[in-house]
Amino acid sequence: MIQRNRAPLTQQIDKIDFICPKEIWINPHVKFLWMEQVPNQTSRIDLYFDAGLRKDRNIVASICSALLLSGTNQKTSTQIHSQLDELGSYFDIGLSHEGILISVFALKTNLLESVEILYDAIQNVIFPEKEINEMINERREKHKINEKKVSFLSQRKFQEKIFYDTPYSELTNLKDYDQISRNDLINFHKQNIKKGLYKIALVGSLEEKEINSLIHLFKGNCVKKKLTYFSDFSNQPGVFTVPMDSALQSALRVGKTMFNKSHTDFYDFSILNTVLGDYFGSRLMKNIREDKGYTYGIGSALVETGASGYFIIGSEVGIEHIQPTLTEIKKEMDLLCEKEMGANELDIVKNYLFGQMLKSADGPYAMMDLFLSVDAYMLNIDFYNHYITRIHEITPEDLRNMANKYLKWDSMSVVHTI
Repeated sequence: MIQRNRAPLTQQIDKIDFICPKEIWINPHVKFLWMEQVPNQTSRIDLYFDAGLRKDRNIVASICSALLLSGTNQKTSTQIHSQLDELGSYFDIGLSHEGILISVFALKTNLLESVEILYDAIQNVIFPEKEINEMINERREKHKINEKKVSFLSQRKFQEKIFYDTPYSELTNLKDYDQISRNDLINFHKQNIKKGLYKIALVGSLEEKEINSLIHLFKGNCVKKKLTYFSDFSNQPGVFTVPMDSALQSALRVGKTMFNKSHTDFYDFSILNTVLGDYFGSRLMKNIREDKGYTYGIGSALVETGASGYFIIGSEVGIEHIQPTLTEIKKEMDLLCEKEMGANELDIVKNYLFGQMLKSADGPYAMMDLFLSVDAYMLNIDFYNHYITRIHEITPEDLRNMANKYLKWDSMSVVHTI
């Protein structure tokens, strides 16, 4: 009989038995990753192209990625989408500074045909003028709407300051929509997508012959050299305001240039970041949301780029709470620098992190995402068990030292609307 008046036994997590995908090298710089242990009929394939915002003007990369399925000489955009719909397939296209990620989701019996349709559309897109004009008009109107949002304006200014004086700080403005041509898109596509495939990741229990068919489909469009990323970032410290008439709220952004998983301090700082603002019981949430009531939500994160990264705190508060909120954020940073946290608080954070680790490793799709997250930085899956070990070992003194190294207020770029 279940004893409901007794808490269940807990177990210490020392390691997780991760499952790694198979690695098939298409050429010396491009690999096909295959996670085949899927206990159902679903599948997903991710196609990575070296065609991010860093490769050209933002507007060119953005419009090109949005129009990859706009039509070929043989098919219209409507026909392409209808064929994918008939197969029950779903696709998603994501764009970052580093590249374009195209994901296809389908039943495993329909994946190969779905990918063939989508890949043909991507590689042979002709960028019809009608589709270009419609997309530009749609994006222009959306941009006008976004310019009235405090979060949009603060994030733009924060990007300027965090990637200060580098190509990553480029912003898209309304005039840019009048300065893009079909030839811009064709040239970007030819230079960065036609031969820009640099990684493929598949989750699904397909047959070997289907894997071979996919590799044959992709191999002519793969990159022929190692990718390079911009890494010489240094944020511009200071307080920067963005004027906005009649705004009732302000969007705050606080942060600085940091690093990604390849850095020796990544483990310790990510634990420190959790204490500060990366879970619901964090210090920022308890202080600024629960105690002061300045906001519905506030959080912090360590965001990674191809060869760097940055730390960011974000929130929205009433105009009258701008300065009090910034004061409390600084106060929480200073406390982490000056005073070691108690053992009870650290235990709560450690247990939270262990739980998140177990959750993030649940099933083949999650396992593949974990693998991809470290593979991007030429690390292996052991990264996570080393992380578990470090969570066990880290002390309040270690975290105070980390705070003194990276959480000094004078090193931060502080942005808010007003």
